[in-house]
Amino acid sequence: MSITGDESFNYFITCIFPESQLQIMDYNRVIKDLNNMIPGELIQALEKDFEIYRIGDTAYKPQQLHEFGMFADNTWYKLVAKPGTYSNDPIGVLDISILQNNILSKLLGIHDQRTDKRIDFVGGIRGMAELEKRVKSGEMALAFACYPVSIRQLFDIADSGNVMPPKSTWFEPKLRDGLVVYLI
Repeated sequence: MSITGDESFNYFITCIFPESQLQIMDYNRVIKDLNNMIPGELIQALEKDFEIYRIGDTAYKPQQLHEFGMFADNTWYKLVAKPGTYSNDPIGVLDISILQNNILSKLLGIHDQRTDKRIDFVGGIRGMAELEKRVKSGEMALAFACYPVSIRQLFDIADSGNVMPPKSTWFEPKLRDGLVVYLI
């Protein structure tokens, strides 16, 4: 059998949306444990790299870059990354990178989000209530709400030849499965 280049395995399905119709939503994290810390110890450790504001029982959804909502011990906190605690390169400036470098890896011992069983991801379309539910149920101990990556940040990373960190974007609209089926 000779290969001509016209075989179906030489192609892949893609879809292009105009920038004006694309929305990137937040992609949040829930964490199974506090890495042998109690909530007060975690808060104290976070003070090195973040300004911390206790919000209470009202869910805190970040309003701008470098802000995070954190739900621990049935309390919401607003975390704001301190200047100088993150890199200004296209990837280092992402909130997902700040979260990974200054909290997940440094404090919670989660070095690889792709393989660590102690972390899970909650797409922004599921809302803040899902973060609370997962922690209040006892399934998880901690939740982080992140500010979404901007289209400009996405373009900057693509233009620099880099790749986005894992689970950093939740795109809408999503293509619906099953609209087109390729017959084998």
